[in-house]
Formats: sequence, structure tokens, C-alpha cells
Amino acid sequence: MENETEQKVPEGQVSSRTAALIAARAADEKKATDIMVQEVKELIGVTDYFVIATASNNRQVEAIIDEIEDKLREEAHLKPLHRENTKDGSWELLDYGHVVVHVFQPETREHYRLEDLWNDAPVVDLESEGGMTDLIYSERIAKLLGRSE
Repeated sequence: MENETEQKVPEGQVSSRTAALIAARAADEKKATDIMVQEVKELIGVTDYFVIATASNNRQVEAIIDEIEDKLREEAHLKPLHRENTKDGSWELLDYGHVVVHVFQPETREHYRLEDLWNDAPVVDLESEGGMTDLIYSERIAKLLGRSE
């Protein structure tokens, strides 16, 4: 029986999980904090993964989104189906169909708490699976992930 988290993908394409990890690493490269990858496909059915990250201001939100878009295009040959942002730059979204990326400023992330809406979703371990170290988490997200900060 095939592992549910890794579905077969056509040759030359990456899995949705790999795409989510590329996005998370790109966010980390641009100094995003509170980076999470949630596997939501069993809960919502319209996408496989949410990548959620926090940026300190609207310029960093834009820089993180641009880096994610560049890395997914270069490494996975993916282009977003849709890109959205708020007028004040406090939240941007990239929709790749099987992966949806959200980058928030802290106040907006705290207000919407997307990670709490889908708290039954498995969370990908970005250190062991994504190879990321020195990730920075706020107290709330660290607690949600079962980490002590």
C-alpha cells in the first residue's frame, strides 16, 4: 500500500510535500519566523499543504513571497495559480493548488490563527524532514508545536 503522505507524481514534477518544504526553506532564507507546514488534505480536500510564516513588516512579507515564488519556479518548475495580498501588506498568499502559502505580519497572524483552525492537521517536522535549523518561534507557535522556548 502506498504511503498516504507521498503520492505518485509525474516524472519531472515534485510532490506537494516537497513543494511545501521548498517554500518553507525559502521563507527561512528570508528570515521568516513561526514557519509551519500543515498537511491539511484529509481535512479540507482542496489543497494538500498550508505553509504559514510570519514576517516583521510589509516589505519582508513581499520579500518572502517573492523568494518562495522564485524557489518554487526554479526548483520545482511551479508557478502560482493565484497571488493575493491585503492592501496594507499584512498578509500575502500564493496558491499553487496543492500547496497554499500564507505569509503574515504578527498582528494579522495572531488575528486569523490559521494554524489553530486546522489544529488536527499533522505538522511536518521542518528540522528533521526539511533540514532547517535555528528556526525561530513565538511562544504561542512553540507551544502549539510542543516546543519549549
